[in-house]
Amino acid sequence: MPHAIRKLAGMLVTLVIASFIIFAAMFAAPGDPVTFLIGNPENMTPERIASVRAQYHLDQPMLAQYWHWASGALTGNFGESFKYHQPVADIMAARIPTTLSLVAYAAVLLVIFGIGLGVVAAVRRRTAVDSLIVSGTTLAASIPSFVLGIALVALFSVQLRWFPVAGIGSGGVWAQLYHLTLPALTLAITALAIVSRVTRQTMIEQFTSEHVEAARATGLRERFIVRDHVLRNAWGPIITMVALVIASMIAGTVAVETVFGLSGVGSLLVDAINTHDFPVVQAVLLFMVVAYMIVTTVVDLLLPVLDPRISAKVATR
Repeated sequence: MPHAIRKLAGMLVTLVIASFIIFAAMFAAPGDPVTFLIGNPENMTPERIASVRAQYHLDQPMLAQYWHWASGALTGNFGESFKYHQPVADIMAARIPTTLSLVAYAAVLLVIFGIGLGVVAAVRRRTAVDSLIVSGTTLAASIPSFVLGIALVALFSVQLRWFPVAGIGSGGVWAQLYHLTLPALTLAITALAIVSRVTRQTMIEQFTSEHVEAARATGLRERFIVRDHVLRNAWGPIITMVALVIASMIAGTVAVETVFGLSGVGSLLVDAINTHDFPVVQAVLLFMVVAYMIVTTVVDLLLPVLDPRISAKVATR
């Protein structure tokens, strides 16, 4: 319990610092937000400027503005969009399901293929199969996600016509999964090398451990050794790396959603940056930070439950 309290306290402190940096970044952005809010230069009268500044609390010191924004964010009020003139929370609520669906789909593909390829490479270590998997996943990871996305669209959407070019589709869960297949593949392929390499290296270390040698001495079949002794004791680092990669995928949706024309928070962030819609930019960045922190914290708290050895180490601290 003390470990969980420390983790949650650290998460809260990190969130406060991150939220302040996100908010303060607006003041470092070029240009005055008032000019974007008023728009027409003919309306740039002193009275109009003063009215807009008062309406959006821009006439207050930065710390006062941050407190107003942060206290509103705690209740789900992120202000009003400069571009759409709608509550930012409503805009985010319409976009978040698409992004979470994309990340969840990509996470499933990452776990299946990333861990699967790592297991095969470890079992076939120092063979041609091992070299092929390592070099192939490394090559895939070196390709930028937007380049990979365009290549997949050109091949599977334009040439073969197996998948739609853009959009999330309608007509139920299966239709949406069908539309999200290429974006999810793009998001997962760029992260395959990390997960597969960690899986491979962790399992190879377990292959040389004493308990595995003892299991071999008893005449246990190799597949049972891999399943019950090698892979089981390698889960800790694998799960940790998978969680970190999945958490970072949320930021990776920016390029993928833009390429595939998905209406998620990633494409919303790009649009908000281009139009200087600062409230939306702040809300999206805060969402990405919070999502990353939640995923990593939950996994950190669950690891001692999944691996008793980690629980013992935490208890001795």
